[in-house]
Amino acid sequence: MDNILFTELTVEHLPAVLDIYSYYVLHSTATFHAHALSLEEMKDLVIFENPVYRTFVIFQDESLCGYVLLTQFKKREAYDGTAEVTIYLKDGFTGKGIGSLALDLIEEYASSKELHVLLATICGENSASVGLFEKCGYARCAHYEEVGKKFGKSLDVVVYQKIID
Repeated sequence: MDNILFTELTVEHLPAVLDIYSYYVLHSTATFHAHALSLEEMKDLVIFENPVYRTFVIFQDESLCGYVLLTQFKKREAYDGTAEVTIYLKDGFTGKGIGSLALDLIEEYASSKELHVLLATICGENSASVGLFEKCGYARCAHYEEVGKKFGKSLDVVVYQKIID
């Protein structure tokens, strides 16, 4: 994949990141948010006080085409070696290898922070995300049936994990 650049998210990136996320909120079950978020709500999802957790924006050429983030799994110290990874790509940028590069980056970053396990929580019908995580060595470790509801249908959630050290 040519001309892909990752850089740490700043507040200046928030409007573009919100646009990407809003597409999925309004048109898909990739996220279980059911209403468009405000800029402040988006900020809370992608900017973290704890320096272990970070969001990186993804550029192809000059276009911000997605973001990948690493966030806290649970707020209990026994889980400090585990984090959750999330990737969103702008519509039209999926299926081009960018997600795999984003996972490589976030795994390397997580390893540098001495994290042990990464988790990905995915809507069960999101076959593109399931395929990406499986291709990148993540294994299904949980399946929750009908735990979400969006667009009038009950949705499953699957969790994938990868031990990175």
